[in-house]
Amino acid sequence: MIFRLGEARFFTALAIICQNYVYLRSDASSADGAAMHAGETLGGRRTGANYVQIMNLRTLCFALCAASTLAVAGCRKPYAEVDGEMLGTFVQISARTSLPPTEIYERAKRIDAEMKRSMSIFDEGSLLSRINRGETDIADNHIKFNLELARRVNAVSGGAYDVTVKPLVEAYGFAGKDRSRRVNVDSIMRFVGFDKVRVEGDRLIKADPRVQLDFNSIAKGYTVDLVARMLEEEGMKDYLVDIGGEVRCRGRNPKGGAWRVGVETPFEGNDIPGSHVQQIISLTDCALATSGNYRRCYTDDEGRKVAHTIDPLTGLSAVTDLLSATVVAPTCAEADAYGTMFMALGKDRAIESARRLESDGIMVYFIAAAPDGGYEVYYSKALGAALKRIGDFFHAI
Repeated sequence: MIFRLGEARFFTALAIICQNYVYLRSDASSADGAAMHAGETLGGRRTGANYVQIMNLRTLCFALCAASTLAVAGCRKPYAEVDGEMLGTFVQISARTSLPPTEIYERAKRIDAEMKRSMSIFDEGSLLSRINRGETDIADNHIKFNLELARRVNAVSGGAYDVTVKPLVEAYGFAGKDRSRRVNVDSIMRFVGFDKVRVEGDRLIKADPRVQLDFNSIAKGYTVDLVARMLEEEGMKDYLVDIGGEVRCRGRNPKGGAWRVGVETPFEGNDIPGSHVQQIISLTDCALATSGNYRRCYTDDEGRKVAHTIDPLTGLSAVTDLLSATVVAPTCAEADAYGTMFMALGKDRAIESARRLESDGIMVYFIAAAPDGGYEVYYSKALGAALKRIGDFFHAI
């Protein structure tokens, strides 16, 4: 193993061992050393051959430790750092590997292209767009997986999370098209609801041809999971994948500690990711995603705030006292979906739901509006040790 880790370092350490061994043996064979060979003591100190053997052993141990340290240092792979673009936003990957960053990015971009071909609502030629238009009913594995996960979250939420809200998202102007001057909610709600879609084999069957799906609340997290899986298939055990603020990490960061992820302060005008960090969470072997209504929003003609999170039970924009919901989960797809669900529920119902989900490995960090215009934070007790700071306005749930 040492040869594989670094021959030069090994032979340097071996030279140290040999030099010390020769020196000690020479000392033992000197006239004074021969006189002490019988094991006499001088002033309570062990002398002669025993002394030489003890010192020889200490030196050997020290040198072997040095050799081991040098060898281990030689075996550590460097961290590859990737900065690029995926899914219309930034991607950052940090991974301990011998693969060059360009190769990692190329493989990530192949996943990016695959996801766009499958689930993009902005690409008219994607499989999901064709399903939404009724041109095909054949679903691929990506769509089937995400629809099943969305169905589970829908059940947990009591219907507050629903990927059939595409017609509403489009009407409010959050699906790449101009918003309607007046949204006819009652008319659109007739073809919104999970009870109107099911999968049979490879077929996605819609009860009404006007039913349309939108996986934007889950697809980014799912893509993070796919990139993480690609890294693990290449043998990487220490990595962080970040696509547009949605993260999955494993092992240790380049400094040997847990990965640190920032949670932003949720105020309108905070348009630059990372410019206003409210909290830092230390994580490993898990995923994190944050949903909020402080970026993708606008004020309508009647002066009301309209945010991109839509309540599928009312058909209205879900603007509540919950400003952002950060979720830590086993997978990023789960964290992504649950974050959207919590935003639709509002603070009080989100807290109740988070308590029930804790046994499933779901932890939360909620930032809510305080009566005085400030912020209040509600976080899972199990997450407390990972938080950099806890203030007077923090509440464990």
